[in-house]
Amino acid sequence: MRGEIMLLIPLLLMTVHPLHAQEEEAAKAIIEDFSDAQPEERDLTEIIEKLASYKKNPLDLNNASAEQLKEINLLSMLQINNLMNHIKVNGKLLDLLELQSIPGFDGVAVEKIMPFFTVNTTSGPEQLNLKNIREKGNSILIWRYAQLLEKQKGYTDLPGSRYMGGPEKLLMKYRYTFSNTASAALLMKKDAGESLFGGAGKSGFDFISGHIALHEIGAIKTLLVGDYSLQFGQGLTLWTGLSFGRGADVAGAAKKDTGLKPYTSSSEYAFFRGVASKIKIFKIIDLTTFISLRKLDGTLTADDKGHQTVSTINVGGLHRTPAEIRNKGSVSQYFYGSVLQLDRSNFSAGLIATHSIYQHQFTTGSQLYNRFGFSGTRLTNLGMHYNYTFRNTYVFGETSMSLPGGIATLTGMMTSLSSRLSAVILYRNYAKDHINFYAQAPGKNSDGNNEKGFYAGININLSRAWNVSVYLDSYHHPWLMYRVDAASHGNELSGQLSYSPKKTLKLQLRLKTTLSEQNTMAELPFNALEDVYKGNYRIDMSGQLNRKISLQSRIEVSRYHKSPAAKEYGILIYQDMEYKVMSAALSANLRLAWFSTPSYNARIYAYEDDVLYASGSGLYSGKGFRTYLNLKYRLTRQLYLWSKIAVYYYPGQLTTGSGLDEISGNKKSEIKLQLRYQF
Repeated sequence: MRGEIMLLIPLLLMTVHPLHAQEEEAAKAIIEDFSDAQPEERDLTEIIEKLASYKKNPLDLNNASAEQLKEINLLSMLQINNLMNHIKVNGKLLDLLELQSIPGFDGVAVEKIMPFFTVNTTSGPEQLNLKNIREKGNSILIWRYAQLLEKQKGYTDLPGSRYMGGPEKLLMKYRYTFSNTASAALLMKKDAGESLFGGAGKSGFDFISGHIALHEIGAIKTLLVGDYSLQFGQGLTLWTGLSFGRGADVAGAAKKDTGLKPYTSSSEYAFFRGVASKIKIFKIIDLTTFISLRKLDGTLTADDKGHQTVSTINVGGLHRTPAEIRNKGSVSQYFYGSVLQLDRSNFSAGLIATHSIYQHQFTTGSQLYNRFGFSGTRLTNLGMHYNYTFRNTYVFGETSMSLPGGIATLTGMMTSLSSRLSAVILYRNYAKDHINFYAQAPGKNSDGNNEKGFYAGININLSRAWNVSVYLDSYHHPWLMYRVDAASHGNELSGQLSYSPKKTLKLQLRLKTTLSEQNTMAELPFNALEDVYKGNYRIDMSGQLNRKISLQSRIEVSRYHKSPAAKEYGILIYQDMEYKVMSAALSANLRLAWFSTPSYNARIYAYEDDVLYASGSGLYSGKGFRTYLNLKYRLTRQLYLWSKIAVYYYPGQLTTGSGLDEISGNKKSEIKLQLRYQF
């Protein structure tokens, strides 16, 4: 191992940052902060589509709404509020560089956002008529194909459970946008193992999603029919769609709620389907109302009287086996509610009320940790959220109540102590019986219950080249959890040091340690708790080698320990290389990685480049090699082709994977093809 590390050090000394299109690069920077907590593949449609839209048509900061600034995910809540207040007090910006005079902004922050913003005075949104819709609208058509090359066990002729469809993954999507006034989309998806025109997808694709939305039409700020997302407050009462948790950017502790917006992701659970609207009822008061009727995937069991009850809602969206097909759409859900929001100067607040009605009764199960779970067919959630900006300080909070159930609350503060120093603190107290299926709350667990905690983070720009960010999160779970048969405690510490003496070179050192508690593995007459330690230590160097080639190198070590077992250490070493010429039709990026972890407990996550909209985090577990090659080719001015081939290689293994995903052999290979036509 030591010899292989020494061989990589020369590469670390001449690394480079991958050179993408700016919207893809910005999206990568966002998800990279949270890569150790993300699934292997993450649909980044929401981020990249919005960044691409503003890259082509920069958002005018002089006329932008707070919701638009939140959607782009490049500014903190303190920066957004300070910007809005600066314009109200001092008038419109004359130049983007004027941002540096606003508290919370510095040269680095301004440089990062400049490609997506402008300060030109606009005459307002384009008029909505048939001629403008036809001539000035923007359409994108996407087709994607992916498949594992090796045959998995689930596709063999097994006597029991097996995959009923083919191994290919398919996605087709059409999206139309007209300025910021109207949008429409249609998405169709088939996962690997699902049937096309058969099984659970008898009508064609297994998952179909779409919407039509109109914006800024008189008093109607948004009118939406189809699939939509709702994001309010801090995610304690109502939040669906993409959400990031704790990461290296400590300012991310304060969520950026975007309210009502169209749902464009391929994820099959966290959205609503029906009709929703946002209406201005007074100058500073908006009312958002929504009605949704959906069929959810549930595991049904019969009670003593023969009635069907729900034990689990399945959120994966997979319908491959007879059991998964049987569970598809087995639980009808009727969901409705309203959000009343007040927004004036430095203060905003909102009241949320939602009600859910389910077709079948929920049961909590016999496990003691499920004692306070939801049982019944009706659930009401009420919430109140607020934020207030005073000079360089942003105060925020939310309180939520579930009926039946308890109360959850959080409050926090973000402050810019100087142009170089900012800090965040957050306290949370979530009752063990607070129930909410659409919470994505700050905390160790996102469901907003059975947790008390205190978070503190600080970000320091030591100079234009040096930056330090550190956070500590200490938490307590008053009630039992899965594999934790007593009240438990935990702490998480993360720190990152960045050095960037020039645009073409960046060095990062990051550490993250977590100390939690789980049931002991020792054979005792009762389940005592043992400390579980997890740590990740990373060095990353990136920069531009020349005008055509960029490189990125990383070494990351993981550590896992749970008594009485021995400590486990894992390691990941990779080298990325990207070739791109601005005038050329072809660009490419390549990764070569070696990893070694004793078990899944010491696994390591790292961001992986992919075809557009499909990037996410790769999972490195076991002992082996990982390589992938991405190619992007401009066929015409409007038509682009992406392709990817990726391979895991595990020397000495007879099989890879487990269960129906098991592959005979030591390789796991995947290919992807994607076409995008923009007109």
